[in-house]
Amino acid sequence: MARRPVKRVVIAGGGTAGWCVAAMLAKAVGPLVQITLVESDDIGTVGVGESTIPTARRFHDLLGIDEREFVRATQASFKLGISFENWTREGESYFHSFGTVGRGTWAADFQHMWLEARAFGVAGDIAEYSLETQAALAMKFAAGGDAKGGPVLNYAYHLDATAYGQFLRRFAQPLGVERIEGKIRSVRLDAESGDIAALDMEDGASVEGDLFIDCTGFRGLLIEQALHTGYEDWTHWLGTDRALAVQTEASGPARPYTRAMAHRAGWQWQIPLQHRVGNGLVYASSHLSDDEALAMLKGRLDGPMLTDPRLIRYVSGTRRKSWNRNCVAIGLSSGFVEPLESTSIHLIMIAVTRLAQLFPFDGVNDALRDRYNDLSRRELEAIRDFIVLHYHLNNRQGESFWDACRTMDIPESLAARIALFRDSATAYQANDELFRVDSWVQVMLGQGLMPQGRHGLGRMIGKERLAASLAGLADGINNHVARLPEHQQFLDRYCSVPVAA
Repeated sequence: MARRPVKRVVIAGGGTAGWCVAAMLAKAVGPLVQITLVESDDIGTVGVGESTIPTARRFHDLLGIDEREFVRATQASFKLGISFENWTREGESYFHSFGTVGRGTWAADFQHMWLEARAFGVAGDIAEYSLETQAALAMKFAAGGDAKGGPVLNYAYHLDATAYGQFLRRFAQPLGVERIEGKIRSVRLDAESGDIAALDMEDGASVEGDLFIDCTGFRGLLIEQALHTGYEDWTHWLGTDRALAVQTEASGPARPYTRAMAHRAGWQWQIPLQHRVGNGLVYASSHLSDDEALAMLKGRLDGPMLTDPRLIRYVSGTRRKSWNRNCVAIGLSSGFVEPLESTSIHLIMIAVTRLAQLFPFDGVNDALRDRYNDLSRRELEAIRDFIVLHYHLNNRQGESFWDACRTMDIPESLAARIALFRDSATAYQANDELFRVDSWVQVMLGQGLMPQGRHGLGRMIGKERLAASLAGLADGINNHVARLPEHQQFLDRYCSVPVAA
């Protein structure tokens, strides 16, 4: 059967996912296709994905979004990384920053030299050699460099997810995206091909298309309920299955980082925005009841609640195909690898960017679908491994949830990474992976995995040169941090400056 060129794209669902997709497709392929987004104001969105990673900045650059306008519209604050508290054991913490740690060489990454200096007794904590970590802990921040030409901070955002969806809607509609308000009654399939032909609406209208994007969240209205694509369950590796989310009043200056605080059956997030703080308790319902979780969350809040706590149920895993027939699932409809490490919005952004690069102008075909699905799966599996790492490498003894995480079988791909780092201090980032070497190193060391071996370059450099080099690194970082403004001060000033016309 001859392929039909894609002229009409229909996006089912709004929110962050739907309007991210609409914005990018309108920008990238809009002049060649008709883009329609169907959503209902009566259907709520999950709306708790409020912490991002630095790839969001690249996405905004591709769209041509003014950062100051975005920060004001979404009540955003800046984020330099994540503070992991009580993950190895109670009272201990470490920081996963977005920047580079120290300075490596082509032969060996920085951790090898740091380990050698540590053996010599001339190294501080590895966090001392991370500009982003030291700035975050000092509550300092500035976008761009400084007057003395210092290094530039690598950062992301905390944002109001509902406001972000509305911001992207205002961006996308002037680019030609048509919005249809209403609820989808059913998904109509073509009797001959089995592809999706149209969305039949409750008001009797039909929205026909050539390519459909499923942004209907956990429901997977198109990809699963209509096309029965199948779901791969990863709860044997990621045992949390519920989250309680609530917004509270700000109790002080906004921190330039997310807090992830472990508890006996999961962890708690704290995300500071300009006008409030987003809080959530992630937990395994097999180890903590809903009532216990609610009581725990309320007892751990720093400010008065602005909303009632909202319960979100999920199953960590992935759709067996993100692109099935003429339907691409983006956002929660494609899968979910729990909230840790703030990857949900990134996965939306990279998915629609990938779709724009592989867009089926001449018609949907197996080769494009297979390439898209292969890239999506490989990236998601690497993210899964990175998140499992946090749970598996713990020393919270005597707690059933954490004991199970520590002793569970893990993916072979992760086991190989752990062995490589344990035996030789070697970490890597493959071409299709999100997390950098610095991220793997910070988390593996932070979770207590101390390598038994290392590269010999540090021994060749010697104790005195290593000591001088590390001292110079730390001094340079401390001097730069001292010159930075307070994060709240920078944020207030940044938002007060008018957006350029």
